[in-house]
Amino acid sequence: MNRLRTILPALLVLLCLSCSGEQECTVIPRPLSVQSEGGFFRAGVPFAVAVEAPETVANALTDYLSSSSLPCHRCDTAATLRLELSDDASLPLSDEGYTLEVRPDRIVVRSRGEAGLFYGIQSLLQLYDRHGARIPALQIADSPRFAYRGMHLDVSRHFFGKEFVKKQLRMMASLKLNRLHWHLTDGAGWRIAIDRYPLLTEVAAWRREPTWQAWQAGNRHYSTASAPGAYGGYYTKDDIREVLACADSLHITVIPEIEMPGHSEEVLAVCPELSCAGKPYVSGEFCLGSEETFAFLENVLSEVTELFPSEYIHIGGDEVSGQAWASCSKCRARMEREGLGSAQALQAYAIRRIGRFLEARGRKLVGWDEILDSGPMPGAVIMSWRGEEGGRRAAALGHDVVMCPGSHCYFDGFQDNPEREPQAFTGYLPLAKVYSYDPAPAALSGREHIIGVQANLWTEYIPTPSQAEYMLYPRMFALAEVAWSAPETKDYADFRRRALRFCDRARRQGYHTFDLRAEFGERTESLAPVRHLAVGCPVHYTYPWHPDYPADGAAALTDGLRGPWSYGTRWQGFRDTDMEVTVDLGRVRPLRSIAADFIQWHSAWIWLPAQVEFSVSDDNSDFRTLAALPNSLPSDCHRPAYRTFAWHGETTGRYVRCRARSQGFPGGWLFTDEIIVN
Repeated sequence: MNRLRTILPALLVLLCLSCSGEQECTVIPRPLSVQSEGGFFRAGVPFAVAVEAPETVANALTDYLSSSSLPCHRCDTAATLRLELSDDASLPLSDEGYTLEVRPDRIVVRSRGEAGLFYGIQSLLQLYDRHGARIPALQIADSPRFAYRGMHLDVSRHFFGKEFVKKQLRMMASLKLNRLHWHLTDGAGWRIAIDRYPLLTEVAAWRREPTWQAWQAGNRHYSTASAPGAYGGYYTKDDIREVLACADSLHITVIPEIEMPGHSEEVLAVCPELSCAGKPYVSGEFCLGSEETFAFLENVLSEVTELFPSEYIHIGGDEVSGQAWASCSKCRARMEREGLGSAQALQAYAIRRIGRFLEARGRKLVGWDEILDSGPMPGAVIMSWRGEEGGRRAAALGHDVVMCPGSHCYFDGFQDNPEREPQAFTGYLPLAKVYSYDPAPAALSGREHIIGVQANLWTEYIPTPSQAEYMLYPRMFALAEVAWSAPETKDYADFRRRALRFCDRARRQGYHTFDLRAEFGERTESLAPVRHLAVGCPVHYTYPWHPDYPADGAAALTDGLRGPWSYGTRWQGFRDTDMEVTVDLGRVRPLRSIAADFIQWHSAWIWLPAQVEFSVSDDNSDFRTLAALPNSLPSDCHRPAYRTFAWHGETTGRYVRCRARSQGFPGGWLFTDEIIVN
């Protein structure tokens, strides 16, 4: 009887699971509902496809299927695959929603909209790829959580040709993503042909340094395509039309970004009259006091809007210093005429003016969250990248918002052990963290204005197409599920199993993905607390930590917690100063080792100390030096490095002092995580 009581609950659980009809999900992004029907559809090839839809829709869908991995032919009788446009009340309300029924005798995809049929086909293609000609009978009812499901691609820092862009569009479609944010202009290169200003592509699209780092370290000048060693490129209008046609066939809208009023060094190099200085290579901001500037921007945007059908046009608006405006007579005159009291207000004037220009052409302005810093921008769509606060504030003001915070959506950061991975920019963003993101939690005020989420790929440290794909996939798979799937259906362990298979599929299709099976994971030292003599002991700081990186404040260096790969968590930061702390052990103790970890992360201006010194004292007055340990890693090493500086020996003491000497780079940081005493 006791044994029966033990196994009965488990039997009941198994019985409930078998009766529920829930089918193991193999699709990315995970559908809203998957129910097993029992049995299998045994496919003969090619599939006979019938489409109940207007002829243009039918032709588009069958053309797509013909180019896919599913062998098929159009046949209105004895069809084994039926695609049906319908307004049946049982269907999801969204035009992007669909139902997919796999029966023993046929497969039926139904939707209210063409996009929904297309997304149903994507799920079917994944099932066919997974199961072949023996697809389990099931029913899927599915619709997206967000209307905007995006991927951003920066082609300014490093240029990628149209075939690469079309290839990524095909992957996006398979993941049910529907917006490509195409970052076409920035200081490192102008990438779109504008008929009225040919110098933008004759000169501003080219440089002599093949990498962004080398260009940044040099004179940051531009060249021409014929110059020796010239690197760069641009898209002709025919190239862009070709990309747009590809995107349209995949139900993806392409949103162009033309950067203003900052990050515009490349424009001002060939049109110096648009700068406050009137000469090139002085500033990256347009002169907002000049009418010539607005004539240029409107002329460019006129050609852009003629080319791109997207309702949204992105104008950037981020990281603008405005220093040049303060000393510019034209800008000061504009500020006086318009009653503008600051550089921020001048920028807001310019963006509102451009917004009205776009609105008159039936378009909506999109900008990074900085554009709200100086006041409301009527009708603007806000992309929140500096964390989530900007997006939440914008949503509360009634703006539509796309969430893309750096913490979860910047795919230029390392996805695994930074000491082993290809060079990246800042931060550590593993697959699990991307998957954990919720752009619009239930308690968020104004969440109805969160229209979607987007992954951003900035390419400062991504010089090749293969590395771009490596950084995108499989993290893009996780973001797709964040964007499409209901939060209550998400399960990371289940997703990771599906992602492993999807990586295999992507590699068979010619994509260069990160090897998820070889993932190292989080920094080992950070996974469990460390026990040592100083845990919980008070710490006196000679120099204060920086408020931007406090970790756990005064307790951070003796809390028993060591830092992860990301310097933004648990690591305590000191800027433009040495680090010197004294730990009080409470009484004189025998000591055998003292250690502290430090980081070097060149792109984040974090350097290892020039030297680390350990000393001890019985009375907090007379200190005995135990070790002065020099750093051996060069300061120009770009790869992140984690180093332990340690003394080993035998002594006694109550007070333990650690001093890390800064290398003295202006704006430079020191980061440490724990003073470990044994």
